[in-house]
Amino acid sequence: MSTPVAAGVDPRGKSGGTFRSLRVRNFRLFFGGQLISQIGNWLTLIAQALLVLKITNSGVALGLLAACQFGPVLLIGAWAGLVADRSDKRKLLIIVQSLAMLQSFALATIAFMNHPPLIGLFSIAVFGGFCTAFDNPARRAFAVEMVPDADVQNAVSLNSALMTGSRIVGPALAGLLINTVGYGWCFTVDGISYLAVIAGLAMMRTSELRPRVVSPRGRGQVRAGLRYVRSVPDLWVPLIMMTLIGTFAFNFNVVMPLLVKRTLHGNDTTFTLVYSVISVGSLFGALMAARRTSVSVRNIAVAALAFGGAMLLLAATPNLAFTFPIGLLVGVSSIAFMTTSTAIMQLRADPAMRGRVLALQAMVFLGSTPIGGPILGWVCQVFSPRAGLALGGASALIAAAYGWRATRPATAGEGQRALSPKRNSYVS
Repeated sequence: MSTPVAAGVDPRGKSGGTFRSLRVRNFRLFFGGQLISQIGNWLTLIAQALLVLKITNSGVALGLLAACQFGPVLLIGAWAGLVADRSDKRKLLIIVQSLAMLQSFALATIAFMNHPPLIGLFSIAVFGGFCTAFDNPARRAFAVEMVPDADVQNAVSLNSALMTGSRIVGPALAGLLINTVGYGWCFTVDGISYLAVIAGLAMMRTSELRPRVVSPRGRGQVRAGLRYVRSVPDLWVPLIMMTLIGTFAFNFNVVMPLLVKRTLHGNDTTFTLVYSVISVGSLFGALMAARRTSVSVRNIAVAALAFGGAMLLLAATPNLAFTFPIGLLVGVSSIAFMTTSTAIMQLRADPAMRGRVLALQAMVFLGSTPIGGPILGWVCQVFSPRAGLALGGASALIAAAYGWRATRPATAGEGQRALSPKRNSYVS
């Protein structure tokens, strides 16, 4: 059975509540900057997908866009994680965020043209993918340096709540801007929003950051990271589950526009509203997860099971009226899976390996999109968007069965093992 984490509980027996990580000034700066920037990021993701769909009216083109956006994560993700392990993560993030800001302004320039070139949109998406490859492991590993061990699970969950909260505002704002002033202003607002996160990183008190463990330079360090993950079941099992779910279930940007606009006969505004409703569910799920003080592989398997069931319900939705409540279930279950799997990666990984471990997770989650995106785009184009959603739901159910079976011997012999941030080891 899971053991509650004692570290971080104050003398009066209170854990600090859902928002306890925000007591840390550096984390507040990080949280505030990311909140503004991530809303802008969703402006770009939604506007890119809808602009490509407008130009091509092709599900395959949406899949290729996803491949361009996340292909670099698959190609260089492991090396980018090694860079994060060797670097001052705050400085690395300032550089990467500055480059991402330039990407958004470049997209705005193209979008303001009378006939935006598709090759230009795809090329800039590739550049953004390289930014994502470096940003993802550095940003997630940096959270551990801002808060004490007892608050890592809370910080991860609040960060997930931030990401999903931005998905509520971002898509809705994208729909408003697209229908009033056009696609170009979505990208422009996103570019401006990066100033918030850059300012937050610059204002941090470096003396209050926890000492970082720097990996020494040497040969074969990427392979060493792979071997390390393979040797730790609490890292390897969630990684396999994430590979399946990331490839076929988390390609919302490919499947959802086609479901809403083709199958359910909605428009751009309808799509952004559906996406926002899914994000409301995600926010609720992330806030619930923020109260957890321990996490186990079995928790991840249960979340994957719920996610798979919700995806299958969404695949069977008869009309838009049913899509909204089912979207809430998809949001809650998807973020439950994402938060628990990320938390166990953060907590179980050796500090010297954390960047590489998180980079591997990003590779199988974001980097699997270049594989799953075109496949799902083709399935939606040839069969229907419902078939694409059903494929995603089935992958989540298979991942849940694998995770459940992988933990069964441990639970039969010694009870379900949970992870304690205090000891960074198994406890029964």
